Amino acid sequence: MKHTCLIIDDEILARDVIRTFLQDDLTIEVIGEASNGSEAVVKILQHRPDLVFIDIQMPELDGFGVLKEIWPHHQPFVVFTTAYDQYALRAFEVNAIDYLLKPFDEVRFHQSLGRAKERLGQKAQPRMEELVSNLLRDQRDKTGNYLQRILVKEAGKMYLVKTQDISHFSADGNYISLFTTAKTYTIYESLSSLEGRLDPEVMIRVGRSNIVNMNYISELETYFNGEYIIHLTTGDKIKWTRGYRDNIKAFLTKMG
Repeated sequence: MKHTCLIIDDEILARDVIRTFLQDDLTIEVIGEASNGSEAVVKILQHRPDLVFIDIQMPELDGFGVLKEIWPHHQPFVVFTTAYDQYALRAFEVNAIDYLLKPFDEVRFHQSLGRAKERLGQKAQPRMEELVSNLLRDQRDKTGNYLQRILVKEAGKMYLVKTQDISHFSADGNYISLFTTAKTYTIYESLSSLEGRLDPEVMIRVGRSNIVNMNYISELETYFNGEYIIHLTTGDKIKWTRGYRDNIKAFLTKMG
């Protein structure tokens, strides 16, 4: 039985080494590579590989962050690779199948690959519940911030949109439109669920169907019955409804 595999590392040489070690194994098919964390998330969710070799320290999003992003959607078998043995304990805490400390030789690599293939053959993730719990227990990243990126689909492809680039969110049932200066994306989620994962110091709920990035507010125009019209730097206008009047006070206080 053949298993699919992705190689994720920001170093070309490291990816070349793993690809070379795998080239004679007829049971493993390398279906792609990624050179940073954001690219890794997109490719994992596009290709849904059985096995992932992933570096821990990478630009944009580290290996642990990648797993946190993809785990609700796809759970591949994981082998961490890194040059920093200080990460070994954490790698085992999230219960990767194995951990390869660079530079590793072919013997050590195939020991790790053998364990992975054994698990794949058994279709048995190691301590699945603990892995998921450890990765998803805290949706905030290491700096204590909230969501920094949101995964979106468009024309069969997937993209990561930075929350700082989103001027506002507008909901219609369980569909949410994400507005950026470049284009609009749609995701399937409730606005209340999304709100809880956004930084309230930046993203503020202004109505039952709208969340606004305060950095894009250029003007508040008084309206009827204690409501306001929000003017955004993008040219969009959104009503700030009475039901969210307390948020208006918080905004005005913050803006000084």
